[in-house]
Amino acid sequence: MTELQGRTAVVTGAASGIGPAIARRLADEGVRVALLARREERLADLAGKIEANGGRAIAVSADVTSDASVAAAAERIHEALGRVDLVVNAAGVMLPNPIEDGRVDEWTRMIDTNVTGVLRVIRAFTTDLTEAAAAGGTADLVNVSSIGAHVLFPNYAVYGATKAALTQLSASLRTEFGPKDVRVTNVEPGLTESELGEQIDNADLRGQLDQMHDALGPLAADDIADLIAYVAGRPRNVNLRQIVILPTRQA
Repeated sequence: MTELQGRTAVVTGAASGIGPAIARRLADEGVRVALLARREERLADLAGKIEANGGRAIAVSADVTSDASVAAAAERIHEALGRVDLVVNAAGVMLPNPIEDGRVDEWTRMIDTNVTGVLRVIRAFTTDLTEAAAAGGTADLVNVSSIGAHVLFPNYAVYGATKAALTQLSASLRTEFGPKDVRVTNVEPGLTESELGEQIDNADLRGQLDQMHDALGPLAADDIADLIAYVAGRPRNVNLRQIVILPTRQA
């Protein structure tokens, strides 16, 4: 038995990268997990693997950029698993380009996923978290931000701004949730192996990212998952509010 045993979690971004690793790790610790992302086939495959390993998971196809989609997902999760006491916002997109390119489509997508999408998920499960805490249980909101929230990288201005907003949001929410015994943790990973880089359409910037991977050696998604399981597994009176996790070679 662990501090996580018997809890119920929602993990966004569960189709690729950090999200699936978090879901698997939580399930291994006895957490019932709702897998939330757009790619239904990947979610179903992950849920099947978790179930085959003795865990409990449901696949919920949803788009965090849609109010209706998130609301419908929350309804399905409540019907299948009941009240949620752990929310991990791991969904995100990274689309770097020079600001002079004026890529409003990319800016909008990053803001709507990395900031407003997180807010939609928080809105959907705030009552769950506060009720779980009021009933004497442990309740956690974990937001996955980025070292880019405060370390500056050329051509990543809008991405960094969205992550800075998420870091600030997490800190501000502690003033509202903390007095209600709901813990809020902001995690800022550095260079991490994921599919984020595959979305970059700028060949030069993608090449730079590949060079960083070769030079620094990125974190594995499982490294982030281990950290989040540790955070959520602390006694309910302990809140690890802000954590930066970097590859050893990254300054």
